[in-house]
Parts: sequence; C-alpha cells; structure tokens
Amino acid sequence: MVEQTVTGAVPGVDPAELEEWFESLDDLIIRYGKERVKNVLAILQERAYRQGVTMPFTANTPYINTIPVDEQTPFPGNREIERRIKSIIRWNAMAMVVRANKYHDGIGGHISTYASAATLCEVGFNHFFHSRTEDHSGDVVYFQGHASPGVYARAFVEGRLTEENLERFRQEIPRGGGLSSYPHPWLMPNFWQFPTVSMGLGPIMSIYHARFLRYLHNRGIMDTSKSKVWCFVGDGETDEPETLGAITLASREHLDNLIFVINCNLQRLDGPVRGNGKIIQELEAAFRGAGWNCIKVVWGSDWDPLLAEDEDGHLVKRMGEVIDGQYQKYVVEPGSYIREHFFGENPELAKMAEHLSDDQLKRMKRGGHDPEKVYAAYNAAVNHTGSPTVILAKTIKGYGLGEIGEGRNIAHNVKKANEEELRDFRSRFGIPIRDEDVKDTPFYKPDENSPEMQYLQKKREELGGYLPKRTPTEERLETPSLESLDKFLTSMAGKKGSTTGAFGILLGNLLRDKVIGKRIVPIIPDEARTFGMEGLFKQCGIYASQGQLYEPVDRDQLMYYKEAKDGQILEEGINEAGAISSFIAAGTAYANQGVNMIPFYVYYSMFGFQRVGDLVWAAADSRTKGFMLGGTSGRTTLNGEGLQHQDGHSHVMASTVPTLLAYDPAYAYELAVIIQEGLRRMYQEGEEIFYYLSVYNENYEMAPMPEGEDVVDGIIKGIYKFRSQEVEKPAVEMRPQLFGSGPILREVLRAQEILAEKFNIASDVWSVTSYNQLARNVKDVERENRLHPDAEPQKSYLDTIFEGVAGPFIASSDNIKLVADQIREDIPGNYCVLGTDGFGRSETRESLRRHFEIDAENVVVATLVSLAEEGQFDKSKLPGIIKDLGIDPEKVNPRLA
Repeated sequence: MVEQTVTGAVPGVDPAELEEWFESLDDLIIRYGKERVKNVLAILQERAYRQGVTMPFTANTPYINTIPVDEQTPFPGNREIERRIKSIIRWNAMAMVVRANKYHDGIGGHISTYASAATLCEVGFNHFFHSRTEDHSGDVVYFQGHASPGVYARAFVEGRLTEENLERFRQEIPRGGGLSSYPHPWLMPNFWQFPTVSMGLGPIMSIYHARFLRYLHNRGIMDTSKSKVWCFVGDGETDEPETLGAITLASREHLDNLIFVINCNLQRLDGPVRGNGKIIQELEAAFRGAGWNCIKVVWGSDWDPLLAEDEDGHLVKRMGEVIDGQYQKYVVEPGSYIREHFFGENPELAKMAEHLSDDQLKRMKRGGHDPEKVYAAYNAAVNHTGSPTVILAKTIKGYGLGEIGEGRNIAHNVKKANEEELRDFRSRFGIPIRDEDVKDTPFYKPDENSPEMQYLQKKREELGGYLPKRTPTEERLETPSLESLDKFLTSMAGKKGSTTGAFGILLGNLLRDKVIGKRIVPIIPDEARTFGMEGLFKQCGIYASQGQLYEPVDRDQLMYYKEAKDGQILEEGINEAGAISSFIAAGTAYANQGVNMIPFYVYYSMFGFQRVGDLVWAAADSRTKGFMLGGTSGRTTLNGEGLQHQDGHSHVMASTVPTLLAYDPAYAYELAVIIQEGLRRMYQEGEEIFYYLSVYNENYEMAPMPEGEDVVDGIIKGIYKFRSQEVEKPAVEMRPQLFGSGPILREVLRAQEILAEKFNIASDVWSVTSYNQLARNVKDVERENRLHPDAEPQKSYLDTIFEGVAGPFIASSDNIKLVADQIREDIPGNYCVLGTDGFGRSETRESLRRHFEIDAENVVVATLVSLAEEGQFDKSKLPGIIKDLGIDPEKVNPRLA
C-alpha cells in the first residue's frame, strides 16, 4: 500500500493560492481548535459532495505515529531503571527456553515473540495494569500466548515464581512445580486467567469480556467503571477470523474500556505477515472503518528530528512506499544497506541522512521498542472515551537476538543459542553474568534492596498488586433445593410440552429466586422465539447498553422485544462464537471479577460443539462454570431442517472435554434434577465444572417422577429404571433391558409394549440420562482397580445396578451409535446399539426414525435378534416379523444414505 502525502503542490493549481488555503487552515486551527476544524472540514466535504465532487475513500493516515511529538505525554518513570528491569526479564525469558531445550531436546518454547513485545508489556506492568483491589474491580489482561516466557520471567523477578519453577518450563508432571507452555488457567489455577494461544480466541473473548463488565455495571451487580480490558495480539493472529470478527460490536457498544495492543513485528511463523503489503495500514483501515480509535506507534524517538525536518513530506512518502517484506530486510542488513535502499531513493532523503553514521541508522528504533512512544499511546488509550482503542505498535520479531533470529524468518522457531550468541545477548542488555558462566545460561535476579527491585515492587504496589493472578471468590451461593422445585415438577407432570419448553419455564422460575435470580445470565444467539423463551423478554428484559431508543413493532404485544439498560438477557444475534465468549466471561466472573454469575447459554445444538469447539475447550481451560443447552437437539427430532441443523454427535464431542458433564434428559423432572445438582456443585460447593444438556422441541406428555430413592441418584449418575413390564407366562427366560434417551425413550417404551403384547416378553426400560458420565465412571473404576491390584476391587455404577442381570441389552437414542457404545465393555451381556449415524435430512419424525432404524419397531427387531442369538427365540421367525413390523431389510444403510 503506497501512502500519498501532501507536499505543498497540486498540479494545475496556483501554488500561491494553495498557500493561502494552507494559511487559512492553520489560522482556523489556532483560533478554534482541532475538534471544531474537523466539523468545518466535514461540512466542506458535504458541500463539495452536493456540488458533484466525490472524495476518494481512505481509512488510512500516513505511515507515521498518530500522536505528534508536541502532544506526546511525558514519560513519568525512570527510563534507565526500567530499561535495566526489562533487560533482566529479557535475559531470564530467553534463558528459560534455552535451558529447557538444552537439557530436554524438543521441549519447545518461544523466544522471539516476547523479545518483540518486551517494551509493550513492561510499560503496561509498570504504569497501567491495575490489579483487583477493594476499590478497583481490576484490569483484565489477555497476554499474547507466545510471549508467556516473558510473563514468567517477570513473575520470577517479582518473587512470585522460583528458579525451580523456571527450570521446569514445559515440564509439568508431577503437577504443581512446572510452568505451562502457554497461558492455561487449568494447569496454573493461581496464575493464568485466560487461555490465549489458540489464535484468535483471546481477541474475541476480550471483546465480550469488556461488554460483560459493562453488563455487570449497568445491572448494578458491581462497579466496573475503573476496569480496562487489555488484549495483546500478534499481527499474524489477525488472519484468524475470530480476531476481527467482532470488532464492530466493540464500537457499537462504545466499549472505551477495551484496548487492543497489536504487536506488529511484521512476521508470522514462516515469513512476513504481509511481505507485499503493509499490515499496519491494513489493520488501521479495518479498525478505523469499524469505528475504533486507532493509534499507530510506528517510529521511535530517533526518527523525530528527521520527521521534523521533513517539511516537503519526502520522508513520510518514502515510509509509506516501502512494503513490509523490505522493512524486514532492513533489520538483517547493515546501516549502509538502509542508507542506500531507503534514503538513497531520493536525493533530498539522502541529504537528510548524511549526518547519521551507518551504525546510527542501524540502531534507529521502531516505535514499539520506545517506552516513551508506547507510554504516550497507552495513556491516550486509557483516557479516550466513546469507543474502543487499538494500538498498532511496530516492532522487530526476535529483537535483541542478533544473529540467532532477529527479524529473520526462522525467529519463531528459535529455541537454542550457542555460547557466543549468549555472550552477545548478555552484553547487549548489560546482564552482570561472567563470561565463563554464560554457557550455563544462569537465571539472574537482582538483590532485593537493589534500585531495580525496589522500583519494580513499588510500581506494582501502586497498581494494586501482581498480574496475572487468578483469585476465585470464596462466596458460596445458597442454591435451590430439589424440594423447592416441587411446584415446577408438579405443574409439568401430565402436561404436553417439550424439554426445551420445560427448560424455559424452569429458567423463568430460577430468575425469580431471591438468592440466585439476579446472578443468572441468560444467553441466546437470536433463537429465543424458536425455543419458546420470548416470555423472558418481558420478565427480565434484553440487555442494551443504551436502553431502547425506538418503539418496537410488537410493542402492543405482551411479549414484545423489550430492551433495557439493566436487561438481564444477552441476546447475541446470529453469533455462536460471540455468545460462547459471553458464556466464558460470565462463567469465569467468580475468579476474574470476584462475583458468582450463573450463565445459561441456549443455542441451536448443531452450532455448539461443531461450530465453536475450540471455544468450548477454552471454556474448560478457563475453569468456566455454567450451563450450555443444545436447543432443538436430535437428528430426527428437529425434523424439518435438514442435514446442517440436525445434531446427533454433540455428546461424542462433549465426552472429550474433561470438566464438561453432558446429559440427555427425556422429561422435565430429569432436567430439573440435573440443573439443581449442577447449581449445587458449582455454586454451593464451588466445583469448577460446567454442563451440557440436550433439550428437544418435540411436544409430548411429561411424565411424573417415578417413586424410589434411587431415581435422583440414577439421573445424576446417568441411568435409572423407568418402567418394568410384566407378562403372564413369559415366552422367554431372559428379560431384555431396553435403554432410551431424550424423546427416543418414548419409542423404547412403545417397543416394550409391543414386546409384551405381541410376543409375551417381559422387559425393563431404563432412562439413560448420560452415557458420558457412565463411561467415565467405568474408566475411573477400571483404572483404580488396575493400579491397586491388592485392594478389594471397586464396582462401577453399571456393575452395581446390573449385577445378576443377563440381558440382552438394547440401546436407542437420537445420537450416533458411538455415544451409547462408550459403555459396551461394562454391559454384562449381549449389547445392541441403535443410533442416527449418517447425514440428516428433512422429513417427518416418524419417517426419520424409521430411516435411522431407532424407532420402536426397530428396537423390537433388535431385541428379538439378540434373544435369538442367546437361543431364546426362534430365528426362523425373524424375517416374517421384520416384514410384519413394516421394516424394509433391503433399504439403503442410513449411514451411507
């Protein structure tokens, strides 16, 4: 991208007349100030437009610092002491990675990212990042994931981490002493707050976190007016769609509590981010176009005298002409190359650089390495109002590494250094380590009474303490008991409804709870009416930071679209990634804001794990609490939508997330039991887990909760006996055990009736609420017994309830077979699983269930075939029975259809 700069001449216009215009503009600025001049220019542009003069669109400013020298806030700190502190941290960050790979080849780690971001981080640590205190809700900092060695190195100097911790970088077994590769709250629960190294997730989570802080404030939950959300992003990371995908929300919500710092070192893993372009200009256009306040920090103070001398704009023009690939070339070449290829393109430029030596040209800093420039940008950002701010800071990847990798394409993968390279690094940053010790790459920490240590500790004390630091609240909420939900359970029994509808009623009741009601955060991505939850609009309102500035078209209706500044519902629009980012912000508020919030995130089930699975993992890593509900679940229950919407595999994906408890309830009472238990475990006991529940849109009669002490326990553990069917003079000795989940439980119950009426076979029907929980219990018991062979063997829950039961066992659900197959090894008999493997399609529910072979008739066939395999049923009768039940044995396999 080539920048055009006004040089004082316009072809075809008298220079003297143009000069008069310039003088008039200067006079306006002096007399009325810059803000009013903006208004004048806007009016002039509008007048010109009405006269047929259209201006070429540009969202870019010249390729120079946004903040002029004369408007630059003076640096308030001690530059020399801060430089020494930063140098010490640089050394320790580098030493940590080099030592780890010296003794454990292939352990990995990254040096170059922090090398480029050291100034950006240290100015923040010393002057801006405020920790949570009694009178400050705390700043939220999303650190750039690959820069984690620098954050560890600072924590070591601060005294928060030991030398032993640093020696175990990326060596975390046994747990507790090592350091995780990147920011992982699950692995370091007292240190990291946000997982950020899965590229793009940090930026989108930070945007919704900033919005959630405003939500807390506007709803009167807590005062977050002092908090800023800082998100450090790599320029290569901006290629991830999640990074830029939500930036318009930030400006639309006027999130001036949000600051992006994009570390523009111009280089990603393999090469330049934009070798043939200019990433800073590209990002400036994107963010300014989205309504952000954009501050560029391109050039260090060394360039200020040259820019002041550049009256005709030749230098600024040249700065805009050079593309990023060439700027990277300047980093690895000597000053003579810069003189020839940058300044030598123009005689005026060449003359401008005559008084500078080649060495001086080589050492002229980029803006992101100049603390004064960075401080001025940060100060402007925290004091800006009305919109979010992005700081585009130009740096060098691997800054200070010299021949090891400074500005080179290999920089991202540098893990090692030889003795000469270490000695050069030591000398460049003035680390007091003897030549003979350099080869051992020792860590260095100044004496506690040294000026550096006194200064560093004083700065953090002034800002409320250390960061990053994860501090969960000790608050425990009194959650509703199951008995307190009796009214809900009684009201639903015997009535027709869907489990999605039942959840809506239950949620409405919980929102009225005097203890937890205000803490609940309903999150819906534009499907409230689909889920039958529009009644919540009137009950608690939809959050809108500006309130409702219009009269909605359905205002005359009882359940109109009611927006309010203190609204409780987060209605995210068609935006699953944003909605789950809100879920994470709310679900981690207990640790990051010190207040328990209870998110219920309801979404089209197909667009949960499949669409935003990485964010689900981020939720687990963040130790998120709350409930995710896959609304309109099922490959055959959501019957009219077709392939892309019909979910039958979320429970398989949920099974891979260790702290996620997944359930598939069939009736309202099961739903209530699970949610009540989840509330108790997460908010009364403080467990750092979260839940996924499938809910469906099929209306059928909600059964009352069966009698029995084991029912509630079974619902929570994953299975309980729902109904037994007896017959006179059973046709077979064995008693089939039929498993059903969700709406398909009703098909299994119908199959039980067919078996009894047509074949005189008695059976038991079990409601399986969670195959995942059953499978985990089986694996845990298996491991315990394997590692303790001398102890009395433990029994799994399945072993206990099916002790002495021969089966056969038949399972049918609206999920793919792999879900029920998880427990196969612990089923004590012939086990046949029916499921919805294959692509979904639009049809009636009855036709879809026949197509996928999960309906009652197919359950009956599976049962009779299993009995025949056990010698309990005449196999020769099966073809006729299959025909009589209306099943076509020659139809296409649904997995392949």
